[in-house]
Amino acid sequence: MSKRYIASPIGDPDAYEHKLDLTRKYLRSDMDVLEIGCGSGNTGRKHAPLVGSYTAMDISSEMIERGRALGDVPANMRYVHGNFDEVETTPARYDMVLALSVLHLLPDPAATVKKIAASLKPGGYFVSSTVRTGNIAILRLIAPVGQALGLVPHLSFIKGDDIRRYITEAGLEIVEEWEKNPRSALFLIAQKMV
Repeated sequence: MSKRYIASPIGDPDAYEHKLDLTRKYLRSDMDVLEIGCGSGNTGRKHAPLVGSYTAMDISSEMIERGRALGDVPANMRYVHGNFDEVETTPARYDMVLALSVLHLLPDPAATVKKIAASLKPGGYFVSSTVRTGNIAILRLIAPVGQALGLVPHLSFIKGDDIRRYITEAGLEIVEEWEKNPRSALFLIAQKMV
């Protein structure tokens, strides 16, 4: 899937650029940033020059290799092959953690958000953009078939209120919320209060 993913254009370039702009409001040159589910690292390439260090993690080693092969990787950006849910993380290490288009693909998104919150420094930010799969009824019918055939990854059927609850139950406060329309991905920035 990585070759097809990298070759496919961004579905809504204007919405993507708006999310980049919203995130940039919170970036500082001294930040240590982690992005989980980074894919090819295109978002990292855009944000890394604005921060101190940027770690781009993905569960797919092939996706990381293809991302590296694209070139133009900023000097302060490093790729890491790993599953965030399974790797050991240092408490209060990161100033920002991004999970873009990934929470709905995880078996236990609430647990992942709690782990993200634990890895944030006080005052740190969690940035997420999540497809609300719970709002797409047809997915409940076709996803199991697609998964059985190896064509579709795992999907957690979550709604916007679920995502907000995961964030607040993890002790984070939502400071930005944006959606282009009710069917689009829900973009949130939350802060770990001191």
